[in-house]
Amino acid sequence: MTRTRIKFCGITREKDAQAAISLGVDALGFVLVPASPRHITADKAAAIRRRLPPFISTVALLKDADAAFVQDAIDVLKPDLLQFHGEEPADFCASFGLPYLKAVAMGEKQSLAALARRYRGAVGLLLDGHSKGGMGGRGETFDWSRVTAVKTPLVLAGGLNPGNVGRAVRQLRPYGVDVSSGIEAKPGVKDHDKMRAFVEAVQRADKRKQ
Repeated sequence: MTRTRIKFCGITREKDAQAAISLGVDALGFVLVPASPRHITADKAAAIRRRLPPFISTVALLKDADAAFVQDAIDVLKPDLLQFHGEEPADFCASFGLPYLKAVAMGEKQSLAALARRYRGAVGLLLDGHSKGGMGGRGETFDWSRVTAVKTPLVLAGGLNPGNVGRAVRQLRPYGVDVSSGIEAKPGVKDHDKMRAFVEAVQRADKRKQ
C-alpha cells in the first residue's frame, strides 16, 4: 500500500507541532510570509524546529521573497524543503541548493504538464485553491477534475478538511495532502481534534485504495 504523506502547514505554536508529530504527520510547514495571518518569523520557527524529533520534515513557505530573505530563512531555520508560492522562476527556486515544492494556483486553468516541465527540478507540485497572485490557507477548494497525471509528485492542498480529504485521496491518489485552515480553531492556532480527524480520514482512505 502506498501511504499518502501528510503535511500540516501554518504552524505557529510548539504544542501544535508536537500534537502533529504524535499523530504521525510527515511534515510541518512554517509560513515566512509577513502578509499571511499564519506568519511566523524564521527565529520563532527555528525554536520550534530545534525541539522536533528525527525524521520530521520542516518546510519553509515563501512567496516572491528576494534571494537575501530566502537565504537568511535557510540560515536561521535550516528547513528540509522550500515551498515557493509566488511567481518565482525555476532557476530562482533551484538556486539555493535545497529541494523545493512549487505551488500551483489551481483557482484558474493551468497546464500541469507544462508546469512540470518548467519546474522539472522541483521535488513536487503543490496544488492549491487560490488564483494567480493569491495566497493559500484560505480554505478555497478547486475543481479536482482538472488535475491531470504528471510524473512529478503531486501534493493536494486547497480547502481540505476532515470531511473531504478522504474523498480527495480516493479520487486523485496524490503523493501527499497539505492542510492549514481545515484543522484550525483560528488562523495560526490548530484544533487538535480536527488534526486527529484529518489524519484518521487519510488513513481510512489509504486502506480503501488497496
